Amino acid sequence: MGAMRQTVLGILAACLLTLATACSVATKDPDYVPPPPLPPLEQIKQVPVTQPSELGSGEDVIAFVTEDRNIVCAMTSARGNHLNLPYEANNYGDSANGKLATVPVVHCELAVYPEPQTKDVADTCSGTRLGYRGGTVLLRPDTVTYGSCRSGVTEMEAEFGPKGTRTGPIAELPVLAEGQNIERNGLRCSTYNGGVACGNISAGVAFFVNRAGYMLVSDGGTVTSGKMPPA
Repeated sequence: MGAMRQTVLGILAACLLTLATACSVATKDPDYVPPPPLPPLEQIKQVPVTQPSELGSGEDVIAFVTEDRNIVCAMTSARGNHLNLPYEANNYGDSANGKLATVPVVHCELAVYPEPQTKDVADTCSGTRLGYRGGTVLLRPDTVTYGSCRSGVTEMEAEFGPKGTRTGPIAELPVLAEGQNIERNGLRCSTYNGGVACGNISAGVAFFVNRAGYMLVSDGGTVTSGKMPPA
């Protein structure tokens, strides 16, 4: 009789364990396919704009880094080809540039980045056709380019690249969290899908970039260039 009682109790305990386990285990739908990330312009249209005061860095420049410290961006101004950047030496403030028109721009640098496609090489680098590298993006109100001519590393590579120091002006910048938007002078940026999208909604010009690929948008919202890895 005692053995039968123990058997019944054992069966009851096993049933209770099964029920408890069933309540805590989520079964994945094998047919579920997650939706693809939104195109850059759609992303920055739909996410509410936030502009935390701590992102202001003075001199009418807003600079931020992504949570993974792979991308830094400055929502700033340009005079010709001279950019007002808080993390790179520049000639923006030279008196000779004071006569140039000041326009709003967004400039981003990446620590790890894709190389530009051949058709996106927008400069001959003083006729040498050498030294045009990826890792930078420049958005103007009506145009966007990926890459630039340079012989060395960017400040972002120096701080957070594979051999980076993890110290410097970029390390001190605030983070724009995943899914947040920020806007300055008609240009808007959003961090999502492990990267950054920035654009001018009214002109249909934008970009998306992360460590694996990039996408350039112009002509009223058409994806005109870039390369993104398969989902």
